[in-house]
Amino acid sequence: MLKFPDGIQVGVTGLDEIMAELYFEGRKASNETAQEIITRLEKKRNFIPPGERVRREYSYVLLKEYKKYVKDRSGT
Repeated sequence: MLKFPDGIQVGVTGLDEIMAELYFEGRKASNETAQEIITRLEKKRNFIPPGERVRREYSYVLLKEYKKYVKDRSGT
């Protein structure tokens, strides 16, 4: 479940799996990684609205979640 700054929560399919794959691939938390998460989520049939502002919000939230994921696993 993704939680946006305005309090909206969105369920996504396969997010944990995607983050695990990226972590295993050694991907750093970056804007490029956030975009890759969006691409992989869309391949898993998650709908992400096409608007630039919305995609930027998704990118921000996903990057925050991935940073947390990496920190929890690396102990840093």
